[in-house]
Amino acid sequence: MSLSSLLLQLLNGLADASTLFLMAVGLSLVFGVSRIVNFAHGSFYMLGLYVAYTLAGRIGGTLGFWASMLLAGVVAALVAGVFEIAVLRRIYRAPELFQFLATFALVLIVKDAVLYAWGPEDLFGPRAPGLGGSIPLLGGRIPQYDLVLILIAPVVLGALWWAVNKTRAGILVRAATHDREMAGALGINQAWLFTGVFAFGCFLAGLAGALQLPRAPATLGLDLETIGDAFVVVVMGGIGSIAGTYLAALLIAELKVLCIGIGHVAIAGFDLPLAKLTLVLEFLTMACVLIARPTGLLGKGQVPAQRVPASAEPLEPWGTKARMAAFGALALLACAPATQSAYPYASVLLVDMMVAALFAASLHFILGPGNIQTFGHAAYFGIGGYGAALLATRFNLPMELALVSAPVIGGVFALFFGYFCVRLSGAYLAMLTLALVQLIWAAVSQWDTLGGSNGLIGVWPAPWLATPSAYYWLALAVCAAGIIVLRRMLFSPFGLALRACRDSALRAEALGIDVVRVRWLAFGAAGAWCGLAGALFVFSKGGISPEAIGVGKSVDGLVMVMLGGLQTLMGPVAGAAVFTWLYDTVARAGGYWHALLGAIILLIVIVFPDGLVGTAGRVLGRLRSRFFASDGTPAREAR
Repeated sequence: MSLSSLLLQLLNGLADASTLFLMAVGLSLVFGVSRIVNFAHGSFYMLGLYVAYTLAGRIGGTLGFWASMLLAGVVAALVAGVFEIAVLRRIYRAPELFQFLATFALVLIVKDAVLYAWGPEDLFGPRAPGLGGSIPLLGGRIPQYDLVLILIAPVVLGALWWAVNKTRAGILVRAATHDREMAGALGINQAWLFTGVFAFGCFLAGLAGALQLPRAPATLGLDLETIGDAFVVVVMGGIGSIAGTYLAALLIAELKVLCIGIGHVAIAGFDLPLAKLTLVLEFLTMACVLIARPTGLLGKGQVPAQRVPASAEPLEPWGTKARMAAFGALALLACAPATQSAYPYASVLLVDMMVAALFAASLHFILGPGNIQTFGHAAYFGIGGYGAALLATRFNLPMELALVSAPVIGGVFALFFGYFCVRLSGAYLAMLTLALVQLIWAAVSQWDTLGGSNGLIGVWPAPWLATPSAYYWLALAVCAAGIIVLRRMLFSPFGLALRACRDSALRAEALGIDVVRVRWLAFGAAGAWCGLAGALFVFSKGGISPEAIGVGKSVDGLVMVMLGGLQTLMGPVAGAAVFTWLYDTVARAGGYWHALLGAIILLIVIVFPDGLVGTAGRVLGRLRSRFFASDGTPAREAR
């Protein structure tokens, strides 16, 4: 590539950096003030693009075009403000997990709302009036509209710097960013401050999407395509740092255009397709920055600590009645194949439930007792599944040996990633795990040896497990054993140390507990059992695809744990069973099932924050205290 071509590529990257900065800076401001990890930020970007398409087509003219851009951002801000007041205000003091799930539910709802309003087809907007041509530069041509975008980002950067540093509103934003509790103690109305910042951040996202109208079509996949880049930019630049966000946007945008422009590079005799590895290099860059500088390039202060759930209560081992009930449930499940003739689909659904239960139990092991809030647990599910599939297909190993190897593979990868993750906390930990799962997903989906986007197929159980009943009993035995072992670990000295690190890391260190080491080993153990769940999934379905490693799979696990109850041991199992049945029922119903699933997630977060098992236990406890005394005698006799 000649020098002029390289410079032209870098200049084109500045236009992409401008859009990326407009979107990411709103996300950075929102988290800096309210600590909300807004997963729906990409949905407001997509909504702004669709609204701008409609308004630009109806208003027309140069003035109408630019008015449409601003109005699209205003619509996104209004929707965001309503959501913040109706939902987010209720859960600001909850752990980051609740807020993440609430905004993910909004992603599902907005996606179906856009599908209903504009349809499934891609929509191509008009060119910007008076800016439809290009100008010669450096031996090539660059679109006039791209030059306008290049200028917009520095203008917005300067305006935001002035607003944050020279106005009263900016002073309030900076005060809340540095110390939210102290700002509230000084009389700042936090509720309306959070609403204003959230709406303004989403206005910038909607504006960024609208400005893409002449450059890209409006598609339904823009929400998840753009949110990953926005998270990378925000965390790399430093959460709450406007200048850092702009610097990170420049780095990521230029990295992408350089990879695409160079195409291939030969390293030690290997042809490395850089154009196919843009996602891998992007998330790898983010992971390296976080490892070297946990607060980002221009981030200030210490890494914020995670909040321990207020409802966290000491876990108690099962009594005799609970154990008898558990063994009775296992006996009933063991008899389920007897209903195969009446309910042919039952054994398949039950295997899915058991795999989901082991997946959720392994996530709960670090999420509840460990308070390690990971958004990337699906990475070990997929790694274990892909590892077992490769051993069975490429190396022709027996199914039994591949199944036994899966937890080793998942555990080794979890220990490797956990070495870097457990040293962080709060949103930085969550964002690093999110980056790692996206990194694995990107590598798998673009790696031809692993089947690329099609995945691996033709992975079937051993002949003695060819019947649905035989594989069902194997899955039941493995999942039950895994859940029992995880339970026993929580009541072992290691489990007690893990819970001590959750409740007070400083006190645990004073007692001689190596907090980082305990969290690291817990991370590895959870990854091992998660990898085993992935292997069971592969042999039950006959293959695996990159979807098993995506962010959506990680969110499914979070919903399972939350649905059952974060602070209960049987909550993840019950939540996994209910979620799998519910997902199967809702998805088969067709139509706008994403919105229905999103509404159910919002219901869980707002109405049942303790989950189904936790809520049932609390209600039963109130009834027991009302009708019985502490010694078990009826309350009337006790009086």
